[in-house]
Amino acid sequence: MSRRRIPDVVIRRLPLYLRILDDLDHTETPIISSQELGARSGVTPGQVRKDLSFFGVFGKQGVGYNTGNLREELRKILRLHQQVAVGLVGVGNLGTALIRYNVAREKPYPEGTGLKLVAAFDKDEKKVGRKISGIEVFSLINLPELVKSLKLSVIILTVPAEAAPGVLNHCIQAGVKAFLNFAPTKLTAPPNVRIHHSDVMLELESLAYFR
Repeated sequence: MSRRRIPDVVIRRLPLYLRILDDLDHTETPIISSQELGARSGVTPGQVRKDLSFFGVFGKQGVGYNTGNLREELRKILRLHQQVAVGLVGVGNLGTALIRYNVAREKPYPEGTGLKLVAAFDKDEKKVGRKISGIEVFSLINLPELVKSLKLSVIILTVPAEAAPGVLNHCIQAGVKAFLNFAPTKLTAPPNVRIHHSDVMLELESLAYFR
């Protein structure tokens, strides 16, 4: 089935299901029901079954899902059975914190698979050549050649709002088609480019309503 026919909200829930399965001891919990997977992920059992049905039949009615098999199937659906090389642009306070967080949180998947932060970029030449948690900082000028040599397919943007559109276009021209944007501005891109936005201040301001 074409990926474009699957609702975005479904794709966004798959990593949550995968995280739950990763945290389980598959020898102690060889089978997981849609009820348990739903309870752990905060959705209904019916929603779990509906989400997974977009990609095939993975369990048996009245029995549940083999936790190891479902984990591997979800990794394949999300293309995490291959290595997904990630870069980060903007090595300020937020960028530095995200580098350290991502390196510390990388999952112990087999060599050559899963998300892996491999390079950082900044326009400030004083930062170029530094290493943060083992990740080298390169000049933004060198991004196009490193996108190809490192096979970068996802870029995290942690640049100021005014710089974000130009950096985004620079990355798109280099061949990157997937972005996680932390810059406090809405970015637009061609239809074949995907951008997910994460604005911490907007989330905090919405939480102020509930205090």
